[in-house]
Parts: sequence; C-alpha cells; structure tokens
Amino acid sequence: MRRRLLGFTAAVILTALGAMGSVAQAAVPGVDGQTCMSGGGTVEYDSDTGRWICVDGKYNDEPIS
Repeated sequence: MRRRLLGFTAAVILTALGAMGSVAQAAVPGVDGQTCMSGGGTVEYDSDTGRWICVDGKYNDEPIS
C-alpha cells in the first residue's frame, strides 16, 4: 500500500513540475529571426543549449522563436 501511495505521489509531483516548466518556457518571449537582424544581430545556433539565439545587436542572447 505504501509503494502505491509513494508512486502516486511521485507521479503527481512530476506532472506538476512538467506543467510548471512548460508555463515558464511560454512566459519567456523570444524574438523572430527578422526582428533579431533588424536590431543589428545575427541568428546563430548555440550547440551548448541546442537553441537558436540572437547574437549581438539589440536582442543579444535572446532565444529565437
């Protein structure tokens, strides 16, 4: 019985953490490639994070959406 309760509790916590991560990611607005280049930057792939980012210019280090 304790194992079932522990498993259920872990599943609920992991589900809540997954939902919070999605909300946090959606709350961070990114710029598009055209806006990055209009602000004087370039669009580059960051292999460390696996994301496209704006480098230099007005939107330096902003994620590309």
